[in-house]
Amino acid sequence: MQSLILTTTTRLLVALLLVFSVYALLRGHNLPGGGFIGGLIGATAFILYTIAASVDEAQRALRVDPANMAMLGVGVAGLAGLSAGLAGQPFFTGQWFFLFASEGNEGIPISSVLFFDIGVYMAVFGGILTLVFALEQEI
Repeated sequence: MQSLILTTTTRLLVALLLVFSVYALLRGHNLPGGGFIGGLIGATAFILYTIAASVDEAQRALRVDPANMAMLGVGVAGLAGLSAGLAGQPFFTGQWFFLFASEGNEGIPISSVLFFDIGVYMAVFGGILTLVFALEQEI
């Protein structure tokens, strides 16, 4: 039996939790947080949605296979670590890239650490949801 209150509240909470997970991801570069905790918060949003609706509905809302997302996340994190090798530095040394740099304008600084955190976010998010969806389908 589905509860109207639970379903309605969950739709609001999922949006709030996903926004907060992105905030935790981006905040983690200089302060506590990052890809791991952001991925856990984002996965919690879809776990709550799975409980309120169903596994099939949660998978349709996600639109991406969580196992593929986890594998892509591991690849992104690995490539972020390899980027230091292109600069002749040790593996996983932070690199800075400047977008839209021009004469007299430094541009927007982006670190390889951010890409590593995004990869960890995707790996944790996808891994947790793969496990939860598999467990829920068994029930």
